[in-house]
Amino acid sequence: MTIAALAPMDLAALLCSRVCHDVISPVGAIVNGLEVLEDEKDPEMREVAIELIKKSAASASARLQFCRLAFGAAGSVGAAVDTGDAEAVMRGLIANDRTTLAWNPARQFAPKNKVKLLLNLGLIALSAIPRGGVVTVDFTGADETLAIRVEAKGPNARLAHGVAELVAGRSESGVVDAHTIQPFFAGLVARDCGMEVAIVVGPETVTLEARPVIAVAA
Repeated sequence: MTIAALAPMDLAALLCSRVCHDVISPVGAIVNGLEVLEDEKDPEMREVAIELIKKSAASASARLQFCRLAFGAAGSVGAAVDTGDAEAVMRGLIANDRTTLAWNPARQFAPKNKVKLLLNLGLIALSAIPRGGVVTVDFTGADETLAIRVEAKGPNARLAHGVAELVAGRSESGVVDAHTIQPFFAGLVARDCGMEVAIVVGPETVTLEARPVIAVAA
């Protein structure tokens, strides 16, 4: 494995590409729905188009709110973020009948970058159960001692090839692209927080744990 490195401009460009990828589908559906409203006179078809626009607009909004907190500078005025906001954007992102979010921790203010890490680990967990299942979020401690645990459980739960290595900052090819930037970014955030991420894949379960790195005395 090769240690992957990105210039700041490349990192920014790849994250922008990832955000655009996440919102282009619902935005495209909104455009399609508006075109139907322009051309269609049948009341039932117009109702279908309006419903499509409503659902797609809600999806685009939820994805943008999630990306703002997970990738952007949301809450940059202070050093802490309300974990209730993180729970809300995570629930908004899921919004389907196949996947359930079990959010166990009590609401609190947590360091901003650790909230970013939590959301990015949650995104990896969601990608591990494409057929649906349960994502369970736990964290212990507070501030500098905060530890995060996210578990994805569902049929054929698995990580895409190379994800664990990307979180660790490594790449088989040494290249990071728009498809692999998210787990790589999660690793960058973890290291910036002074945390290490352990990933365990079991039968129908993927567990991601982030804990503070314990300094070894010289």
